[in-house]
Amino acid sequence: MSTVTTSQNTGRRETAEADNLAVASFLLGLPGLLLFNIVLGPIAITLATLALVRGTSRRGRAVLGLVLGITSLVILAVTTATSHGVLMDLGS
Repeated sequence: MSTVTTSQNTGRRETAEADNLAVASFLLGLPGLLLFNIVLGPIAITLATLALVRGTSRRGRAVLGLVLGITSLVILAVTTATSHGVLMDLGS
């Protein structure tokens, strides 16, 4: 009986850990749209992917974190391309 209980507790702990990863990916992907795109975008993508692989019950939040992470990198690429690689001009 203790083996079944131990495996159930391990399963719940892994699901809770995956849920936390999903929430973290969303919370890092959201500010990543405006600030520190180069850092927060890949972290959000990585956490969302881990949450989805581990079987989170908050699948929507993990997918949203993944989308936000990818979007933040796209915004960074577009901003860099349209400004010819200069994001800040301090000399003007």
